[in-house]
Amino acid sequence: MASTTPTVVLVHGAFADSSSWSGVIAELQAQGVPVVAPPNPLRGLAADAAYIASVAAQIEGPVILVGHSYGGALITVAGVSENVVGLVYIAAYVLEEGESLGELQGRFPASPLVANLRQATYPVAGGDPAVEVTITPEAFPEIFAADVPAEATKVLAVTQRPLAAGAFTETASAAAWRTKPSWALVASADQAINPEVERYGAKRAGATIVEVEGASHAVAVSRPREVAAIILDAVRGTSA
Repeated sequence: MASTTPTVVLVHGAFADSSSWSGVIAELQAQGVPVVAPPNPLRGLAADAAYIASVAAQIEGPVILVGHSYGGALITVAGVSENVVGLVYIAAYVLEEGESLGELQGRFPASPLVANLRQATYPVAGGDPAVEVTITPEAFPEIFAADVPAEATKVLAVTQRPLAAGAFTETASAAAWRTKPSWALVASADQAINPEVERYGAKRAGATIVEVEGASHAVAVSRPREVAAIILDAVRGTSA
């Protein structure tokens, strides 16, 4: 890869952490691609997108933002940062400006995820406690990671990072795909996000789309090589 190779910033989604990218990171590093996988705060669309934009802005040279699941909504907003040259959506929400996750999902039949969320509260400085959600541990393997070995899903189920419930109603302040090239991977057997939601958003954005048959929502864990392949396509497509 040339010295102009973009740095890939991997943004995980809800109910996961940066370790979910481990296999993808190994594939990219083997190709000499610089990678950063920051923690996603999961506290709200505007705040989380601002954090990811800040991470991107402090990287020297061009950046490709890669978002999984809810991370897709974040890169849609954060991607307006000047040095972001491409967007890659992995089993992700691709929002339009002024649209919320709830609005986009509401156009399609609900996935099994909706009926299997567990609510809890967390403290907010100077205010009432806020609501956060996780997937019930017993439903987690089938909904989130049906094609991941059972031993691994047991660990993933108890290490979930909760998402603030308010993130579902916040609207996107920008849609970076209007001015930046995009790529999208659709996980055809996704039980967390209806694959139709993924397809719709990706087509609307004019993304280059790849479908992975039989892939669960945890496609970055179960199919790291295929996820890395579409990211490498974006790297090649944006390298000077």
